[in-house]
Amino acid sequence: MPIYLFWGEDDFAITQAVKELREFVLDSAWQQFNYEKISGDTTDATRQALNQALTPPFGLGGRLVWLEGCTACQHCPEELFVQFQRTLPAIPPNSHLLLTSMKKPDGKLKLVKFLKQVADIREFSLIPPWKTEEIVSRVREFSQKLGVKLTPEAIQLLAESVGNDTRQLWNELEKLAIYGEQQVKPLDADAITALVNANTQNSLQLAAAIRQGKTAQALSLVSDLLASNEPSLRLVATLVGQFRTWSAVKLKLEAGERDEQAIAAAAEIANPKRVYFLRKEVQSFSSRQFLATLPILLELEFALKKGAEPTSTLQTAIIRLCGLFC
Repeated sequence: MPIYLFWGEDDFAITQAVKELREFVLDSAWQQFNYEKISGDTTDATRQALNQALTPPFGLGGRLVWLEGCTACQHCPEELFVQFQRTLPAIPPNSHLLLTSMKKPDGKLKLVKFLKQVADIREFSLIPPWKTEEIVSRVREFSQKLGVKLTPEAIQLLAESVGNDTRQLWNELEKLAIYGEQQVKPLDADAITALVNANTQNSLQLAAAIRQGKTAQALSLVSDLLASNEPSLRLVATLVGQFRTWSAVKLKLEAGERDEQAIAAAAEIANPKRVYFLRKEVQSFSSRQFLATLPILLELEFALKKGAEPTSTLQTAIIRLCGLFC
């Protein structure tokens, strides 16, 4: 009984995983008989998907039933849970049931506990924008999948240009793959600059502007980010992560620590080589300045969660934050 649960906010990554699963399970000549996609926003749709999954495939290949937007992992009535318990063990070995959801499964539900025992559960969450090492790893992973050869500098620049937007990353790499067919050497940073649409207004640039005390630039970045529909709480989360990292690094340096491995461990940095750049970013400031940002960011997050108007609330907080570094 091959059962899958894919969940997370990275809808593009889920789409790619579903595509790979379809190619693995289905025979192209029999796809129209053995593939069904059902919108899972109702209990009846969930029951329909379970019943369809019981049907053996026709012809060659396997059968795939995809319940998109499954809500049962957030709310599951007892009678529906009983149907899951009864149905999943009876699904034929060459019939596959896929559940997908953007929301995190509720670990307290009996259904979720049951699925952990019988299903292949995969998380597809967006990489936080401040986890630059993970974004670089994603760039490296995708470039290998598409056969795009990049220099280390090009990988770094591409990661900075697209951030955690996996859909844009994939699209840019597809474009670079076409260009790279005519090139003998790996593509360098100049090629990325010329061909890639950079997301120049991002939350990390906002953090840098605040650290430099550039109030006008920071306010402009906030306006651009909100205009591009960047969620205000995600923006704050990025700022919190970045200023925590700077605070941890500066505290270790002021304590006399010079070992980059130790500093990286204290700041929860995966790649110790990044410490070299962080040293430069914090050298002109004190730990007191970085630590003073955290209560302001906490107040900002609380206000936004209480329903405060995002634009004016963010602007006020940004002015206070920039004032710490003037």
